[in-house]
Amino acid sequence: MKCLVIRFSSIGDIVLATPAIRCLKQQVPGVEVHFLSKESFKSVTQGNPYIDKYFYFNNNFKQLIAQLKQEQYDYIIDLHDNFRTKRIAWALKTKVLTYQKERVAKFLLTKLHINKMQGQHISDRCVDTLAPLGVLNDGKGLDYFIAAQDEIAIKDLPMAQMMGYIAIVIGASYQTKKLPVKKLKELCLKIDYPIILIGGKEDIAAANAIAQIDPIRIFNACGKYNLAGSADLVRKSKLVISHDTGLQYIACAFNKPVLAIWGATSPLLDVEPYYAKYGAAKYENFIVPAISCQPCSNYGTNKCPKGHFNCMEKQDIGAIANAAMRGLQLT
Repeated sequence: MKCLVIRFSSIGDIVLATPAIRCLKQQVPGVEVHFLSKESFKSVTQGNPYIDKYFYFNNNFKQLIAQLKQEQYDYIIDLHDNFRTKRIAWALKTKVLTYQKERVAKFLLTKLHINKMQGQHISDRCVDTLAPLGVLNDGKGLDYFIAAQDEIAIKDLPMAQMMGYIAIVIGASYQTKKLPVKKLKELCLKIDYPIILIGGKEDIAAANAIAQIDPIRIFNACGKYNLAGSADLVRKSKLVISHDTGLQYIACAFNKPVLAIWGATSPLLDVEPYYAKYGAAKYENFIVPAISCQPCSNYGTNKCPKGHFNCMEKQDIGAIANAAMRGLQLT
């Protein structure tokens, strides 16, 4: 049997789909698993031993379809379910198993604040998509694989971080998923432990401002490493504090304790930290209570629709810092 799994984006959603990929490969005898994503997310699944062949979309639809037709798939596993994936399924004219997105329930939750979500995590729903093939969730959690050449040697870190550190993921895809810089500064001041700030090149300026409060104890790693390198910093950390972003789920794949900070989005969207089922939960969610407009989006927005941004401005930074210090005692 040959299957094409499709998940175009994003980092977090691709990582959350990894249990389905693993279970498919391990539970269907002789299956050949191919994976299709956007070329910009190529690094997320490189090195995944459960994927036999990769395809990438880069506005090359006609060429891509010609390549995929040559494979003669038995099934398409559509874990994205959008117009483009439906076009691919139609063009290949083979059997399709499609992930259920709960679009109506998400609309009701984010726009009318009526909760009709199933309460089933996105990763579990991805695996359930494969039920017609006899695939069951193995309960082993998420996967993320780092090549040896992308590992960060401890000896290459600043001396203050060599004996251990907290990773704070300051980035996110949208502004309303991120703590303001002043709140991140407050958090770093309240944590009496070495810190590494993790994010992309777009986060460098914010990270520089945060690191200036204590340049020895706080190391700004934003923009210094590729995704795999940043993931390795997460893997080597004692504990991870993160917004709703891909590195939060990568931290879960490495079984790291996570303090998840929520703004425009919410765990109610069935996307909270996800771990192996046989282990104890290692995360804590931080959500400002009694905000009637939260969550306001599936993915986040660039500006608060209401203008007040209370979901982040009113975060209890002291509580997050205290939870981090407690968590260190358990590592």
